[in-house]
Amino acid sequence: MKSYAFLLHLLCVDLHATLALPKWCPHPCFCSKGMIDCSSRSLTAKTLPVGFPVNALELRLNDNKLTSVPSGLFDRLDKLRAVSLEGNPWTCDCEIIYLRAWLMKQENRTLYKTVACNSPDRLKGRLVMYLAEDEVQSTCQYGYCDVALVSQVILFVLIAVQAALLLLVILFLRRFQKISSEAKSTERETLHGESSNILYAQIKERASRH
Repeated sequence: MKSYAFLLHLLCVDLHATLALPKWCPHPCFCSKGMIDCSSRSLTAKTLPVGFPVNALELRLNDNKLTSVPSGLFDRLDKLRAVSLEGNPWTCDCEIIYLRAWLMKQENRTLYKTVACNSPDRLKGRLVMYLAEDEVQSTCQYGYCDVALVSQVILFVLIAVQAALLLLVILFLRRFQKISSEAKSTERETLHGESSNILYAQIKERASRH
């Protein structure tokens, strides 16, 4: 009985250890007990792994060549406690918007006081999480203008289509109203004509009798 309990205990310990380890480790990183170490590997925004184990507790991306991170990169990492981001040449333009928003949501911002802009020159040295929204957007205004222009064109087309449909409905209702009026008028004229013919026939019949 004791040996059975001991085996069950070993099984539980082994299962717990298995669950605690990451299910996979992205290349070229090193993984150990919830820590994903991708530091000092000359990673760029293009060579950065597209995802990390969801049970990751710590992620080290420091001392690489990252200028930005893909939008949504950290969103599924609910258990993440810290991310090392220092030592990267961050470019504070449109591509930094996601990282800025993510940093602003972190409770312990002191961990990210070394995450600073490397370019453009006017923002060099500024902390990413303290950038104003218009400072970031102004670096990529053409992209935003294009999006705004496309949105306005789509909105204009939708309004034009709705206006055309409304006009067609109005024209149809007016046409239907006109046809209905003409039909009623014709019906009244027909009834009036038939009544006149009947009356004329009755008068003629009476005259012929006399």
